[in-house]
Amino acid sequence: MTIQEEIARRRTFAIISHPDAGKTTLTEKLLLYGGAVQLAGSVTARKNQRATTSDWMELEKKRGISISSTVLQFDYSGYRINLLDTPGHKDFSEDTYRVLTAVDAVIMVIDAGKGVESQTRKLFEVCARREVPIFTFMNKMDRPARDPIGLMDELEAVLGIRSVAMNWPLGNGTDFKGVYDRSERAVHLFERVVGGKYRAAVNVTGLNDPIVTSALDEQTYKMVIEQIEMIEMAGSEFDPERVLAGKLTPVFFGSGVNNFGVQLLLDNFLRYSSPPLGRPVTATA
Repeated sequence: MTIQEEIARRRTFAIISHPDAGKTTLTEKLLLYGGAVQLAGSVTARKNQRATTSDWMELEKKRGISISSTVLQFDYSGYRINLLDTPGHKDFSEDTYRVLTAVDAVIMVIDAGKGVESQTRKLFEVCARREVPIFTFMNKMDRPARDPIGLMDELEAVLGIRSVAMNWPLGNGTDFKGVYDRSERAVHLFERVVGGKYRAAVNVTGLNDPIVTSALDEQTYKMVIEQIEMIEMAGSEFDPERVLAGKLTPVFFGSGVNNFGVQLLLDNFLRYSSPPLGRPVTATA
């Protein structure tokens, strides 16, 4: 493999979020779907259960947060992936700021029940100043969540970045059944795995399939259809060049703890993010 080919297949990124939005859990699930671990832990695990693989320090395991920066490297689908796991707590934010100068893209995790929070806003601003491509994961759709259109409107109003939905949630809370992949026009119905330790079983089918209509109650199904029609007509168009310029964020809905939508996020992130690019250098005397 030539050095150009080696560079082209590399992806270096970090995950940013407000504390407790699910950053460490999503990190673990990306490792699971990337084949780097065979069994995922949970940051909410009790003491007699596993801690997350990425939280390796004793203090991290006790507090359930990342307090140090770690490079997690793995190969997936022909890519060499460098995932920089950064501290989520504001007490360690300076370390996170330094890490963000070394990445080529970020995945921004937002708690779908809370929306954009203060630490997320600060980290976003750091990335925006460098025009780093930002991919958004609306997490915790398995819990009571805010209206998805309202969440996207808040992204644009609070952070000042245009957004485009790459998939759409089918219900929320205990009624969250899966997502609709807009590019493939396919529904991904998931089955919950106890503890989220293994990949979630998924059934891929059409939006009008009786399996889908039977999985959702009539009101939820009608609402999903109306929302999808609305974003098809009035939503932003996906533009890969604007994404790479940091002017447009692709939005994915899912649940990290239940593995819903994680592989769609990973596959699309790798497809539309960029390999390492040249950086301007300032000469010093």
